[in-house]
Amino acid sequence: MTALTIAEQASLTAGASMWRTAAIPHADIASLHLSDGPMGIASGRVDERDVARLSPCATALGASFDLSLIERVGALVGGEAVRCGVDMVLAPNVNLARSPLAGRAFEYYSEDPLLTGLAGAAWTRGLQSTGTGACVKHLVCNDSETDRDRMNAVVGERALREIYLLPFELCAAAGAGAMLTAYNRVNGTWCAEQGHISTIVKQEWDFAGPFISDWFGTHSTAGSLNGGLDLEMPGPARFVGAKAIGAVEGGEVPASRLADAADRVARAGRRWSGTKTPPTEDADALLVEAAAAGMVLLRNEGDLLPLVPGRHARIAVIGPNAAAPCYQGGTFAKIALSPDALRPLDAIRARYGDTAIVYEPGVDPQPRLPSMPVVPLGGAGRGMTVDYFADIDLGGDPIFTEVRDTNSLVWFVGVHDEGVFDRPAGVRASGWFTATINGAHRFYVGATGAVRMRVDGRIVHDHAERMAASDVMGSLKRGDADSVEVQLSAGQRVLVEVEFTYDGARVHGLWYGVRGPHSAAAMLARAVDAARTADAVLLMVGETSDSSVESKDRADTALAADQVALIEAVCAVNASVAIVANIGHAFDAGWSDRAAALLSAWYPGEGFGPALAAVLAGDVEPGGRLPVTLARREEDYPALALQPDDVGDLRYDDDVLVGYRGFAARDRTPLYAFGAGQGYTRFEWIGAVADGRDVVVTLRNVGTRTGSEVVQLYRHDPEFALVGFARVVIAAGETAVVRVTPEARMFRIWAGDGWQNRTAARLSAGPASDRLVLAVEITP
Repeated sequence: MTALTIAEQASLTAGASMWRTAAIPHADIASLHLSDGPMGIASGRVDERDVARLSPCATALGASFDLSLIERVGALVGGEAVRCGVDMVLAPNVNLARSPLAGRAFEYYSEDPLLTGLAGAAWTRGLQSTGTGACVKHLVCNDSETDRDRMNAVVGERALREIYLLPFELCAAAGAGAMLTAYNRVNGTWCAEQGHISTIVKQEWDFAGPFISDWFGTHSTAGSLNGGLDLEMPGPARFVGAKAIGAVEGGEVPASRLADAADRVARAGRRWSGTKTPPTEDADALLVEAAAAGMVLLRNEGDLLPLVPGRHARIAVIGPNAAAPCYQGGTFAKIALSPDALRPLDAIRARYGDTAIVYEPGVDPQPRLPSMPVVPLGGAGRGMTVDYFADIDLGGDPIFTEVRDTNSLVWFVGVHDEGVFDRPAGVRASGWFTATINGAHRFYVGATGAVRMRVDGRIVHDHAERMAASDVMGSLKRGDADSVEVQLSAGQRVLVEVEFTYDGARVHGLWYGVRGPHSAAAMLARAVDAARTADAVLLMVGETSDSSVESKDRADTALAADQVALIEAVCAVNASVAIVANIGHAFDAGWSDRAAALLSAWYPGEGFGPALAAVLAGDVEPGGRLPVTLARREEDYPALALQPDDVGDLRYDDDVLVGYRGFAARDRTPLYAFGAGQGYTRFEWIGAVADGRDVVVTLRNVGTRTGSEVVQLYRHDPEFALVGFARVVIAAGETAVVRVTPEARMFRIWAGDGWQNRTAARLSAGPASDRLVLAVEITP
């Protein structure tokens, strides 16, 4: 192996560009192409034209409690990486849904560390089976978004190791390729400089992969290297890279540490730049299967579901998410969804054939930032004509022009090849909008610099102040927009122009949209009329893709007030209502007793429509169980508020009593418990016996159709906690014997300065954390 010079070693510690690592060809060290995840392969250009397959969100996958299925989904994403020429994916995300308010909770598998870790490890194995590396994120305690760039998670050592590091440990044991350090601090130290955590991972776990900084998440040279960081991303370097040479020569960083960092990056380059093996499984079928497997049936009074086709002459499909579903959240890892993805409404109509299906949205279905349905200046197609200029005057001919059919544009320096973003310059976006009805139209605009909007030649918004480079990323992540009303007549065609000027920064963004007039009262009245005359109602409520975003947590767990009002009004006129909740996190379901049935669909990816139609019709059962607890009241959650204090501290006062553990410790009865859910059959739990370390559970399907059950094992000491689970499918009338091997790590407790192992454990088994019907004692 060719020895590297100190300059070559230093070059490996910083990215070569936004999404690539450095290469040293003569030493057989290849450049790695990285991409964001985890729901698919995100466009490095953040370009809506880079369409990729969209899998269910992590919460939906966690709800399946099916590790084999999760591994297959990981392999599917790995296949997408191979197609796109990607060597390593920033995924899985194994942070915890500690609070239901977390802005990225849809990316978290569960509130439980064991389920999260086993799911993340399964996804990692699947992805890496294709020759694509998994960079597990975000190490560690990046469990919320509020002030994440300065927040300090104050967490005890036991909770740190048993709760928050456990998922990373399980992914490391699965052979994960790398770890991505978080933006926040833990116990006073930036995660990119956290030597204590680095020591645990690299020395105690023998993890051989590199620590990679989250993008722009570094703060110093010596602090980063000495704290265990191996690779600063993106490039060109800000703190590491060539600056590491001076740090070593000045005695701030040991030469051995730089050599170790370079070696870890070099080994990753050699390991993941080699032969790729895409999976052969049918992606369409798998995405539908996975979406259905994560849907959780929480309520089904009178066995309303399944709605067998032909049973009802007239079905009303009501709610905004039937025609405008939420497939994913609004992070930088957002996947460009194929326009051919079948919406739930269309899939339901196709599956129910001759049944009369009537649809009413009931409330305005558009997101916080609506679309911009315009025609470009040339008059053909859809989208805004985007002109790029080399100066802030926007004078003369543009240096480049393209048409972009999106309401949000993001440009990273070094990724978008045509515009000028590293010095003062500007962009103009223009398109023709035609009003379809009379009334006040609300136009929206936001940007990371000065922005002006004209409608029909008239300036309707003018924000002249350009933004300092230090504020750009926060503004981009938040995505806040200003808006103004413009009166238009039906058929009126107006030119919409948005001028955006900025100072140089590594990233810039521009976003806009228009919302037409609507009568909320009339929409609600039409929905109620449709429900009143229907034999059954499918009521689809939920979120939009900008409900869950980076850098912003939610204010509460409530569904939008107009949707709650829609639920109450529809349920008041029809007793046969099945609610489908298209929500990506734990939510306030206090309205669920109004309806006969409640199905949680999470963010199910592009297979949403066909999967939902199949579940509703009874072609397949809803296979999920709750990976998070749904509380009766927000104050019942062990952790809720996510605002750091004045010095930036966010105290993890729930310690090890995260999620359902805290409910049990405080004797709080949830509305729907962790692990709860049902299919379309019934099971009798016959008995449980110990067989060495294993627990063997006997079940009988006493229903009339094949169905699945999730056998869940919990310990009771020192805290109530999940220690193992297994999913089993049993035919009607059949009996099955299910063997569950508890995870050994769940019987060790961190006490003082080391682990203490339990010699015996009393376990309970059941179909949910609040329905434990069998007991057994084992020797771990």
